[in-house]
Formats: sequence, structure tokens, C-alpha cells
Amino acid sequence: MTKPSLPELLHAAVEAVGGTERPGQVTMAESVAEAIDGGSHLLVQAGTGTGKSLGYLVPALAHGEPVVVATATLALQRQLVERDLPRTVEALHPLLRRRPQFAMLKGRSNYLCLHRLHEGVPQEADEGLFDQFEAAAPTSKLGQDLLRLRDWSDETETGDRDDLTPGVSDRAWSQVSVSSRECLGASKCAYGAECFAESARERAKLAEVIVTNHALLAIDAIEGAPVLPQHEVLIVDEAHELVSRVTGVATGELSPGQVNRAVRRSAKLVNEKIADQLQTAAETFERIMELALPGRLEEIPEDLGYALLALRDAARNTISAIGATRDKSVQDEDAVRKQALAAVESVHDVAERITNGSEWDVVWYERQDHRGGAAQRFSGASLRVAPMSVSGLLREKLFTDRSVVLASATLKLGGDFNGVGASLGLAPEGIAGTEGEAEELPVWKGIDVGSPFDYGKQGILYVAKHLARPSRDGTRGDMLDELTELIQASGGRTLGLFSSMRAAQSAAEELRSRIPEFPILLQGEETLGELIKNFAADPKTCLFGTLSLWQGVDVPGAGCQLVVMDKIPFPRPDDPLMSARQKAVEDNGGNGFMAVAATHAALLMAQGAGRLVRASGDRGVVAVLDPRLATARYGSYLKASLPEFWYTTDRNQVRRSLAAIDAAAKQTEG
Repeated sequence: MTKPSLPELLHAAVEAVGGTERPGQVTMAESVAEAIDGGSHLLVQAGTGTGKSLGYLVPALAHGEPVVVATATLALQRQLVERDLPRTVEALHPLLRRRPQFAMLKGRSNYLCLHRLHEGVPQEADEGLFDQFEAAAPTSKLGQDLLRLRDWSDETETGDRDDLTPGVSDRAWSQVSVSSRECLGASKCAYGAECFAESARERAKLAEVIVTNHALLAIDAIEGAPVLPQHEVLIVDEAHELVSRVTGVATGELSPGQVNRAVRRSAKLVNEKIADQLQTAAETFERIMELALPGRLEEIPEDLGYALLALRDAARNTISAIGATRDKSVQDEDAVRKQALAAVESVHDVAERITNGSEWDVVWYERQDHRGGAAQRFSGASLRVAPMSVSGLLREKLFTDRSVVLASATLKLGGDFNGVGASLGLAPEGIAGTEGEAEELPVWKGIDVGSPFDYGKQGILYVAKHLARPSRDGTRGDMLDELTELIQASGGRTLGLFSSMRAAQSAAEELRSRIPEFPILLQGEETLGELIKNFAADPKTCLFGTLSLWQGVDVPGAGCQLVVMDKIPFPRPDDPLMSARQKAVEDNGGNGFMAVAATHAALLMAQGAGRLVRASGDRGVVAVLDPRLATARYGSYLKASLPEFWYTTDRNQVRRSLAAIDAAAKQTEG
């Protein structure tokens, strides 16, 4: 029997999911197959509506060898495992003459731990929590969540937190889960044979397609000990998120609360002298953190340096002492020791990383703002350390010994792939393989397969050129006037994307009093899922928010016909990591603003603008209430990163267009 062609396979898969075959999807599938067969690397931009999931799943399933697919969001992981993969596997089975296996794999803390569930939490601060299991009718929310988790443990086949509906609080979940450092190991655990996390790993070993997340992919790359099965092909979807997710995994943190937990957990396992040494070091560190002001530490202050050395040495001695301890009077001793070791090792590793120092690391104090009524107070400081760049790490760990395909609707910024490529450790396209340093850089190709949507006819990009330039902290009365008029013209139906939570809150408060006929939902006042559901249900409703809304809203149809960006979303000037990265580029003779700040803004704006047209019948306006997009030199770079909407700065024209779109939507609805 002849081997089925890729077009045949793609056609069968598209029919199975009830989709429509698109030219861009065919081009993508052929390019992915070529990269897999040739062991090369591919960056592919596939616009909304292309059907990019099938564009990489079909060649991956046809390959016949293990392929890892890493995504950024839970929504896409669910779509792949619950919809796309089951249907595609069944559709391809008659053609491939086999039924490829697929599996989901996440980090250990995402799975319910049976040992923790049945034996309790080995932590003195939380003793008594599990007594609520014995209560006939626990009244606290935590007690109710824990009882529901116990019942769920008898029903679930996966133990995966995301399969629990409705979900439970982070506090409740922490009582029934463990990190990889806290895990006893299947061979030492009484529940090892039934372990949900181990079962997931075993299923992944047998699968041809393993669906995971960016964070686990980063852990697999960074920590050296493999957590993913052997594979020669890696597909990264939502690849525009990869750098930030890898940076997050590579970031270390020390806070007084974290250090004090390590002290409490280890106290019963070491002698008094060692416990006192760690306690004293923790108290010294806490005193310094009480006075810490937010910002980057280009040099470690002397008092902090001494405190970190004391913390590192005390933690090292504690680790050695715990390792030598055997005390059968301690209930569930192995679990207690594991949890204590995990806490102390975390403190040791971060303290040692900062004291050792590296020109490639950025260290800073951070304070979390906490709002309470009209007053605002700081809720505590932490010390953080993150890599200046993860490009070298990705180049070494990601692009070696396997073919990598990176896919997203937004990879081409300013008209090419080089900005995103550089952040991934790739040389400018076409340069890799030449003499010099670029000789060591991976060879790759970038393709843009377009979108089935006619952006020029479906959408308008409006820049409010007449407004004053936004200042960092000033109120923008003219912007609020403009926003009010736009919402009125569009009849509601507005997604407001703001550069800060404070700006979103201020705008929501002001417009609720100005135009009460248009309900305004605000991020943070309800769960994101509930907000989006309510936004889509009522066409007069508006939804205001910040970062997660720029990337996480999918409301096709008339529910979202106006997407507003209050200003260009450059990073905050006082963002320690971004400003350090910008300075590093400038020190090497590059344009730090364009390489870091403008690239960051372009990516977010491209994602935000992508919220508008989600289906072939969608019509609407993306309004940018920042004149710099029309007047600044970098404006052309940012505009080149957006879909090719019809462009205008004419405020009267855009109001007429919005009114016409609103009237057409009402006619359809009525």
C-alpha cells in the first residue's frame, strides 16, 4: 500500500474537525513536514483562522516518531487533547494504518498527590487542616474544598487539577499536591503504584505526540534532568510567549516569608546549634528586606551581601544535617524531611546564585502593591534574580539535536522574524552558517502563511493623532473623552486594553458615571472566564483590563467590534529586567529601545489587535489612543507588526464607521 500524501492526510483531518481547508494551512503543513524530515528549524506565522493546530499536528502524526508539542495556555492544551487530537487520530487511522497515541504531561504539582491527601501535610503551621475531613459539615471554604478533593480523588483518572470543575483555591490545592523536590519518589512512596504524576509520565513515554506547556519545556531544558520523553521533534505553539515563560522558570526569588518557612520546616530535624544559625541568618535577612526599596541592584550592598552569605552557609549546613537525620519519633519522617529539604535547598540555591554573582544575571528588590480601601500599602519585599537574556540558553538547550517548529499568530514584528529570532538565540535569517560567531547559530527559516481574513475590508486601524501624548502618571481627560465617544458610536461592544491596572480602574470608574447605559466589566472584579462570558453575552457591555486581556480574549461576532488600546504598551521605565536588557544592548552598540521596548510593545499590540477579527464575518475598529503611533519614528515599525487593517486618523470617519457597524449588528440581532 502506498504511503498517503500530506494533502490527503490534511484533507481527512480538516473534515474530521468540521473545518475548512485553507491555502495557508496547506503551506504550513508542507513546511512543517519539510522541517521535520530535514531536521531543520522553522518559524511560522499563521494568522487567526488559519487552522494552525492541524497545520502542525498532521505532519507530526504522520512522522511516526515521538513529537513534543508545547503550548502556553490551558485553553489550547485542552483543545488539542480533547478535540483536535482525538478527531485527527481517528480520521488518519485508515490512511496511516495505525492509531497514534497521544498524552498530556505537566509538572508534578499539577497532579493530586495521594500520599499528601491520605497522610496529611507534614508542616506544623498547617496541622489541623485535614481534621476538617472528619467534620460532618465543614463550614469553611477550605474545608469544603478539601472534602471535595477527597471525593474527587476516588473518581478522577488523571488527578490533573485542570480536570476538576469547578476548581479550588491555590491554598486548598497546595494541601494535596507536591513539587518535584518534595516528592518522595515512586519507589519510596506507599502510593507510588497509584501515583497520578507517575502514570502521566508513563503514558507520555508510550505516546507519539506529547502535549505539554512552556514551563515544563523550560524546566526540561534548564535543570539538566530530563522530565520529557526522548524526542527529535519539538513544536512550540503560542511561541511568542516562550521567552517570557522560560525567563519566569529561570528567575529565582527570596522573601522573608519563604526563608521563615524553611526555618520552621527544618527546625525539628536538626540540632539546636544549626537551627539557631539558620534562624539568625533569617532574622538578619528580614531586617534588611524591611528597608528595601524597589529597583535594580547593579551591585549587591555590603549588608545584603553579608546576609546572603550567612543565609547560604546556614542553609548548606542545614541541608547536610537533614540528610544525616533519622528520627522515628517524627511522624511520617520521610515526607517531613523531603519538604524541609525542598524549602532549605530553594533558599540556598538563590542565595548562592546571587552571592556568586554573574554579569548575565539581573538582581532587584521588588515590592508588591496591595490596595486596601482608599489607601495603598506595600505588602512585603522580595529579592529576585533573573537572566539578562535567555537567548543563549535556548540556543544551546532547545535547538540542539532536534528539529524545532515555532508557531504563532504573531512572530513577525516590524515586517520580519529577526526580532523574535534574536530573543530565541537565532541569527538574522539567512546569516546563520556564515563565518564568525554566526557559524555556531542554528540555521532556520521563517514563513508567514497569512490569514484567511481580509483585514483591509474587515477592520480599521484608527490612531487618535489629535490627542496629547500620554505622560507616565498624568490623568488623560482627552483620552477619556475620546473613549466615551467611541463607545457611544459603537453601541458598547468594546474591549478596552490598558497599559496598567490603575489606568483600567480609573477609566472604568469614570465611564461608569459618564455612560451608565453601557455596563463596564473590569478585570479583577470577577474571574476572567466569567468576565469574558458576560462580555460576549450582552452586546452593550464593555470589558476593561490589562495584560491577560491583550492575549486571552476570543469573542467572535458582534460582541466585540471595538478594541481600544489606551497607549503603546512599552515596558515601565523602572522595570529592572527590561531596563537592564535595554542597557545591555546599548552597551554593545545596538539600539536598546528598538530591540527591547519597541519589540515588547509590538508583540503586545499585535496580540491585542488580534482580538478584533476572530471570524470571517467580523467587522470592527482597533483604536489606539496614543498619537505616537502616527507621529513617532518607531510608529511605522509598530504598525508593520499589526494586521493590515485600513488605516485612518480621521476621528469623524471612524465614528461614522462604528455607527454603521453597530447598526448592521443590531439589524442582524433584531
